[in-house]
Amino acid sequence: MPSSTAKTEKAANGSRDAASQPSTTEMEAQIETLKAEIAKLRAQVQSSGERSLEAVKNIAHEGINQARAKGEAAMQGLKSEAYDIEGEIVARVREKPVTSLAIAAGVGFLFALLARR
Repeated sequence: MPSSTAKTEKAANGSRDAASQPSTTEMEAQIETLKAEIAKLRAQVQSSGERSLEAVKNIAHEGINQARAKGEAAMQGLKSEAYDIEGEIVARVREKPVTSLAIAAGVGFLFALLARR
């Protein structure tokens, strides 16, 4: 049979356990606080993601613009070289028209042979 001292200790421990346990109201308040904090975190993550997406879009647009500018510069360079080559060809044809005509005929003959096969 338990002694009265043991009963008193059990009662004291039980009241301490009950006192250390939060009440339902306190738990609900903590849950609501956690929900609010989670909502704030979700908003921060979403905002961060949107900023990152916007930064990636800006980088992509800059890359496209740079590539376009480089392509246009390369095209201008090729056009310039083509005009230079055309000028050289015209000058050589004027200097040696018979030789140029013979070369053109030979190239035409080679293309005809290749086209037959």
